[in-house]
Amino acid sequence: MDKIIIAGIDTDVGKTVVSAIMMQKLRANYWKPVQCGLKNPDIKEITRLTCQKHQIFPSSYTFTAPLSPHHAARLENISIDPRKIHLPSTKKNLVIEMAGGVFTPLSSNLTMLDHFQTFGAKFLIVSKHYLGSINHTLLTIEALKARNLPILGIVFNGGVNSDTETAILKISKIPLYGRLFQEKEITPLTIKKYVNLWKD
Repeated sequence: MDKIIIAGIDTDVGKTVVSAIMMQKLRANYWKPVQCGLKNPDIKEITRLTCQKHQIFPSSYTFTAPLSPHHAARLENISIDPRKIHLPSTKKNLVIEMAGGVFTPLSSNLTMLDHFQTFGAKFLIVSKHYLGSINHTLLTIEALKARNLPILGIVFNGGVNSDTETAILKISKIPLYGRLFQEKEITPLTIKKYVNLWKD
């Protein structure tokens, strides 16, 4: 069983769409261990984009507020216990979507990366072009390298920005895995298109 963690350099960079694509490519199940914000939950979006063809495991923690997990949990008088965030039982490949970036806190003394690095998974980094994204992308990569965690590659979300991308790829020496272009809407057919475009 292959396990891939979809790690973004920030919030709202396209992790859920990338997760749907990787689910289709790997015929994988899906798990988002911590969900913050119930207005547009990622599990609902994953179900729409993959047409319910894969098993979607429930989150270990679900919070109402669209905030970092430690903050959202405090508002509900809950303390996140990492022992309750354990891999679901499955014989299929598993796509794991992070909430926010790798250093998003689960508690005041534990980051998401601290716990997720115990899953024995490869990381796929999702980067989106904005002022500061080079720094955020390289810091994310360095954080994973410092812990000797395997990185599958980088997905760039948005139109081609050769200056940004060349710098990130040459400095990090991490391969480009794929690209998400600006789409008018994201549908199951959109996901299928990228499944065929991206390398195995």
